[in-house]
Order: sequence, then structure tokens, then C-alpha cells
Amino acid sequence: MRSILLLGAALLVVAAAPAKPTYGDYGFDAAGMDRSVTPGNDWGRFANGKYLDDLVIPDDRSNYGMFTKLRDLSQERTRGLVEAAAATNAPAGTEGRKIGDYYASFMDAATIEKKGLVPLQPRLDAIAAIGDRAKLAATLGDFNREGIDAPVNLRLRQDLKNPDIYSVYIGQGGLGMPDRDYYLDTKNPKFAEVRTKYQAYVTQLLSLAGVPDAAAKAKMVYDLEAKLAAVQWSRVERRQVDKTYNPVATAELAAKDPGLDWTSFLAAAGVASQPQIIVTNPSAIAGTAKLVADEPLDGWQAYLTFHTLDRWAPLLPAKFVDAKFAFSGTVLSGQPVNQERWKRGVDATSDALGEAVGKLYVAKYFAPDAKAKADALVKNIIAAMDARLANLTWMDPATKVQARAKLAVFTPKIGYPSKWRDYSNLEVLRGDALGNAQRAARFEFQRDLDKLGKTIDRSEWGMTPMTVNAYANPTWNEVVFPAAILQPPFFDPNADPAVNYGGIGAVIGHEISHHFDDQGRKYDKRGTLADWWTAQDIARFKVLTDKVVAQYAAYQPLPGLHINGELTLGENMADLAGINVAYDAYHKSLNGKPAPVIDGMTGDQRFFLGFAQIWRQKYRDAALLQQTTTDPHTAGFLRPNVARNLDAWYAAFGAKPGETLYLSPEERIKVW
Repeated sequence: MRSILLLGAALLVVAAAPAKPTYGDYGFDAAGMDRSVTPGNDWGRFANGKYLDDLVIPDDRSNYGMFTKLRDLSQERTRGLVEAAAATNAPAGTEGRKIGDYYASFMDAATIEKKGLVPLQPRLDAIAAIGDRAKLAATLGDFNREGIDAPVNLRLRQDLKNPDIYSVYIGQGGLGMPDRDYYLDTKNPKFAEVRTKYQAYVTQLLSLAGVPDAAAKAKMVYDLEAKLAAVQWSRVERRQVDKTYNPVATAELAAKDPGLDWTSFLAAAGVASQPQIIVTNPSAIAGTAKLVADEPLDGWQAYLTFHTLDRWAPLLPAKFVDAKFAFSGTVLSGQPVNQERWKRGVDATSDALGEAVGKLYVAKYFAPDAKAKADALVKNIIAAMDARLANLTWMDPATKVQARAKLAVFTPKIGYPSKWRDYSNLEVLRGDALGNAQRAARFEFQRDLDKLGKTIDRSEWGMTPMTVNAYANPTWNEVVFPAAILQPPFFDPNADPAVNYGGIGAVIGHEISHHFDDQGRKYDKRGTLADWWTAQDIARFKVLTDKVVAQYAAYQPLPGLHINGELTLGENMADLAGINVAYDAYHKSLNGKPAPVIDGMTGDQRFFLGFAQIWRQKYRDAALLQQTTTDPHTAGFLRPNVARNLDAWYAAFGAKPGETLYLSPEERIKVW
């Protein structure tokens, strides 16, 4: 870029200084390294040690790192947008007015306090009036419409065997703690402590609502949830996508899974006319249906009352907000302080009107130039993945042809949707915070119901533009990267390419590879659940994935707490693929020229440092326990270690035998 200055009669052309990257001299924060550490002993600390030493987790966070730092930025930016909308008297019915009214209603704590439980009382009274199992079933069905996690969780999704239509899926749900292990694991004393505090929380919430015999009712709630947990599938079992597709004729549900009044349940959920339901966890649904029939009605009423209060506590007076945070925030995640109200208001508004807010966000914060550069980088990563597929030694030639055909019709979505959602049917009333949230939940559920019988709209997004994350959708053969993640340190248009390829390049490669991992490979290029690998491919692949499981199972995020290698397999495989593919793409981008040395760092060193930098993260112990128990992702501070499987990392940093992370060449896992 050049600027032109006219001084008298002289015309001076002055070259503008190149824009500096956000981090360091070339996009990496070299000051955050700990060079006293040998890379082969602790790679993550070598790359990030001083930064992590100085990093203090904010009181209103359970963990903190580069993702959360960007989320803070996104939250601040979105705050400006929604506060401006709240202060502007836009015409009634417009998106701007709805955004403003929704946010202003959430922020009006005085009105919420004054109303007390009155807005929720009709729901609580209806639960107290349940007199038979049909009404119980109808209430459980209606829970799904309002976004309350129900024991039988009902969702509308693409049919995995017929990817052009939507179908109704039902699966397990309804626990108040994060996972069944919190109820069933009797070996870990931390779970026992959480169980005790959970029952105290249930008691507290029921007491605040004036429920008589709250402690006894809370025990009924806990005992019922423990029985639900006992029949549920583990997270490892639920990863097997082919085992979660079990179509059942609607008319046969009563005979197949007796105990739940399916007619009442499905009618209340709005899907009674559907001829077929797809059951994701058959034995869990059968067990849950039996509990609906066998457990005392007053126990179910206590359960429904608590879960209604728990779901809507953030929109109720402060004593409910504080009670929920004390358990969900502090006990489960170790977070000392709740987020400021404006942060919660921004998140609530974004949840309800995400793409309406997203339009404003993109217009102000996502430049076309950033999208163009991200598009180009994605194209290079896809080409590198194609080359990897073409040269696999463990995959049969015929399977490789199909794999590359799948990649050839692959869809990357970058930044924001090509068309925006219509919120014209969502009613938002200023001063009705709880009602707005309930109507927003029902609006989203109805939006899904309206898709039944219609062709799949593959232009839709599952995240908002201001979300700092990305995802792979195997049913649509796509990856999605919202605008908010396309920022430093993941992606910086002014950074050295090596750092960008190590950062966002590895993330892009990660998401693309999900379409070929142990579960993604079960979908063909149209998103149909289909077996297109040979038995030999699967067997050879499993030999490799077993090595990944074993490598990660050796890591301990907390003393004695090991990574679940089976649960995290897909994400760990994707990290391995992503860094390999991004490395190839980086070298291809050099067009045969040697990478420059910058600040004494070679191109390969900058690439691996760029990768390590995005995983700077600290956790509170409670959050780390929850992450390791429930999350398919390995804790962030351990994720840089995947580099130990690449020969190029050894060449770049000199790791050698005897060092902690060293793997002999034959031990290094090479899948893609």
C-alpha cells in the first residue's frame, strides 16, 4: 500500500510501513516462551511456559487461554452492538428492536426481582397438578420444546440414511450433573463430593421456590437421576454413530419401549404424525420408559419442578441466579465469581437472536479481505489433504478413489452464512426477560419442526459468526469457520505464513480430517451413513488408532486422572491429521523457495510454535475434572504434544532419545 503526499509543487510517494502482526515480530509471542526447558522434555512449556506462568485465570472463568481470550473480545464487541440496539428506538418488529428489547429485558434486574417467581408459577402449578402418567408423558414431551434437557431428548436432524430429509431422533438425557459418571463412579472421591453438593443445590432451589419437604424431594430427584444414569450409554458408546441409528415405526414404540405414554409424549412435542422415530440409545430409552412407569409420580413431579427451576434460574431473581452459579459455576467448574450481568446478557441475546446479531458483527468486524485470505488458505489445506489421501499406504486403492471423491465435493463455510435466518415470528417484549427466553426456545424448536417434509437446506449454519470455534458436519460434508475465530493468534493477515499455517491451518486441517476419522469415515460424500471402506482398511486403520488411544491415555491432566483415549480418539486423530496437512500446505505455499529465517527461527520452527501458541490454556481443577470426564477434546495444554509424532518437529527442535516426549521413528504415529 502507498500513500501520496502533495507538498507545494513536489509530489512525494511514500511507502506505507507494513502492518505489524498482533503478536511479536512475526505473529508468535516469543516473549512467552520458556527457553530454559528442553523442547523434548516439555514442548508445551518450551513454547508457552512464561506466558502460562504469568497467566491468571479471571475470577469469572473456569479456564483461560487463547480461545477464551478471543471469546472475551467477541463478547466485548457484541456488547457494543446490542447496547446500541437497546438504546435505539428502532421500529417495532425489526431485528434491531428485538435485539435491543431482548438485551434490555435481561439487564433489567430490578423488574426481574420485582416479579419474583410469578412468571414461572403457571408452569410450576401445572407440574404440581399432574395426576396421571399421560400428563407426565406430555410434560416430558413439552420440555423438549422449551429447551429443558429431558430424560427422553427429542431433536430434528438430517436422516443419516436419507440425507435429503429431516427426521425425528430421540435419545437419552435429563441428568442434572454433566455425565453419568458423576452418579456412578464410586472410586474417585471428587465425584462423591460433587454428588453431596448437588443434592444440597437441589434442596436449595426447591426451598427457594417454596416447595415443602425440600430435602426429601431433593433426595427423590437425585435417586431418580441416579437410576436414569444407570441405564444410559457411556460417552464412548455414544461415539459409535452407526449404533445410534435405530429407526422404529412410531406405532411400535409402545410395544417396544413400554412405560412411557408415547402418544402423549410425541403429541406434546409436536411430532405425533411422524411415521418413524430414530432411536439413538435403544437400551437407555427402554430403561427410561420403564422408570417413567415405575417411579412414584411425586418423585417425577419433584424432578420436573427442579429442572424447570434450574433451566430458568438465570432469568429469575438473584437468589436463584446465585444458587445455580454456586453449583454449576463453582462446584462443577471451580469458577469463583459469576460473570458480570452484561456478559450474561450478551450471551443470552446471542443465543436467542444469533444470526440477527451476527449480521451486525460481520458488517463491523469481518473485512472482505480477511475472508478472501482465509478462503485461499482453506483451499491450500484441502489440496494438501487430497495429496495425503492419494499417497496413503494403508488404504486400498479403490477406497482412496472414494475418499478423494468425497473431498472433491467438500464444502468449506467461512465467516458467515450466505443467507440469514428470519426472526420475524419471534415475539420479544421489553420487560419480559423470562417470557422472551421461553419464546425464543420454542421458536427455535418450531423452526426445526417446520423443516419436516421439506428438503434439507445445506446453507444453514450451526454457529453464529461471533462464535470462537469451528466444526465439521459429516452429514453435509462441510467444515464451518465463524468470523470470530479468524483472528490472531489463529489467523493474522499480517503474520508470517508459517505461523498462520501452524495456527488456523492446523485447525482447518483438523476439521477437514474429521470426515475421514473413525466416525467420519462412516459417511459417504452425500452425508449418508454408509460403509465404503473395506474390511482391510478398517483393520489397518484400527491398528493406527489403537496407538493414538494408548499414547493419549498415558497423559494425566491431574495426578491420577488419565485422558480417556477412546473418548478423545476423534479429536486427537484430528489434531494429528491437522498438523500434518497444515505442514504440507505451508511448504507447498513456499513454491519451492526456502523459508526465511526470522529472529533466529526457521520456517519449520515458526510453524510448530504457531501451532503450540493456540493451545495456551490454564484450568481450575474442577473444570479439568469435568473436561476430562465429559469432553472429547484433550485438555488444551496437552494438545501441542501431538507434534512429537512428526519427524519434522524432531529436525526443528532436536528432541533426542532419553527426553520425555521422544518417540523413536517407528513409534511415531503416521496415519495421514
